[in-house]
Amino acid sequence: MTSADTLFERIIAGEIPSDVVHEDETTFAFRDINPQARVHVLVVPRKRYRNVAELTEADPQLLADVLRSCRRVAEIEGIAESGYRVVFNTNAESGQTVFHVHAHVLGGEQLGLFGRFG
Repeated sequence: MTSADTLFERIIAGEIPSDVVHEDETTFAFRDINPQARVHVLVVPRKRYRNVAELTEADPQLLADVLRSCRRVAEIEGIAESGYRVVFNTNAESGQTVFHVHAHVLGGEQLGLFGRFG
């Protein structure tokens, strides 16, 4: 592995096994190994950008592709109608641990509120 390879690049390349939910020309979606909801799928662009802010500036069309794939994952998982959450963590203090932008698609059960509420 080179320093340019992220965990997600290795998963996309098939070097690390994953439970693939959906893939297309620009994105790759697979189940999170530490799910935070009944449905927890990561949607990753095949091209690496550090975080969603970088992706937004560099390639808005690819960001749209990621969001389209999130919708497709929700359809595949049967949660498009009942509801789902899409989360991007940006940088370390938000909880981002792999610095290859990725969306979390969460659902399949009632989800709690976000943030710190007294």
